[in-house]
Amino acid sequence: MTSEPIRFSDGAGYDRFMGVWSRLAGQDFLDWIGPSQGQRWLDVGCGNGAFTQLIAEQCEPLRLVGIDPSEAQLAYARQQPLLQSVDFVNADAMALPFPDDAFDLAVMPLVIFFVPEPAQGVAEMARVVAPGGTVAAYAWDLEGGGFPYQSVNETLGAVGRAVPMPPSAGASRLDGLRDLWTSAGLGDIHTRVITVERTYTDFDDLWATVLGGPSAGQALAVMGEADVTRFRELLRDRLQPAGSGSITLAGRAHAIRGTRDPRGGARRSRSSPGSAR
Repeated sequence: MTSEPIRFSDGAGYDRFMGVWSRLAGQDFLDWIGPSQGQRWLDVGCGNGAFTQLIAEQCEPLRLVGIDPSEAQLAYARQQPLLQSVDFVNADAMALPFPDDAFDLAVMPLVIFFVPEPAQGVAEMARVVAPGGTVAAYAWDLEGGGFPYQSVNETLGAVGRAVPMPPSAGASRLDGLRDLWTSAGLGDIHTRVITVERTYTDFDDLWATVLGGPSAGQALAVMGEADVTRFRELLRDRLQPAGSGSITLAGRAHAIRGTRDPRGGARRSRSSPGSAR
C-alpha cells in the first residue's frame, strides 16, 4: 500500500478532528511545563491555533508567535477572537525566521513527527530560545498505538487502504525525544506520558469527525462508495458493538522539556529548507 503525504487544508475540520485532542493533552502539557507569566512564546507548527489559544488564555504572554507551513491553517487561526494579538507566520520548523535568543519558550505541539529532519527542528528551537529558556514538545506515541484514532487507521488497513503517515514517526518515542533534546545541547531534560480520553455522542458524531480529518478523511475521499460503506460498517462493529450509545477513545502522548544552558551553550542550528508538517 502507498499513501500520499498528509495535507492540512481545512482548519475547521482539523479542529474537530484533532484540535479538541490537542487541547486535552495540551492542558496537561502546559501545567507540566509550569511557565511564568509575561514570557515570550514561540509555538512551532501551531496549525489552526488549538494549543496557541491555551497559551494566550492562561499564560499572559509578553509576546506570542505561531508558525506553520499551512496558510489554510493559519487563516483559520487568525480568525479566532482570542488569538487576535498573536503573530502568525507562514514558516518552516527547520528554518525558523527569527534571530538567536528571541524567545523564552519554544514549544512544538503534536508536530515533531511531521518534521522531515526532527533534529534540525529541535536545534532551531534551541537556537531561538534565550539562555535559561525552555524547549518542549508533546507527540502522540505513534509507534506504540497512542494515536487517538488508531482504531480508525487499523480498520482502514483491514479494507486494504493506506493511511497517510508522517515522515518521522520514530521521533515520538520517549527515547527518540530524549536523544533529540540531548543532541541539541539542551539540559535538565524531563519526560512524561500524558493520557487523555474523548467521548463522542454516538457513532455519527465520530464519523463526521473522522471525515473532516486530514488522515483518515483523506484516505476515504478517494474510496468508492461501496468501500466506504464497508469501512463504516466495520468501524461501527468495532467501536460500537452494542449498536448505539456514546463512544470513548483514548490517546497517549509523550512529552519532553529541556533548558538551554544559562551560559548560552545550546548547539547552534544551520537552517536548511524543508516542510514542517
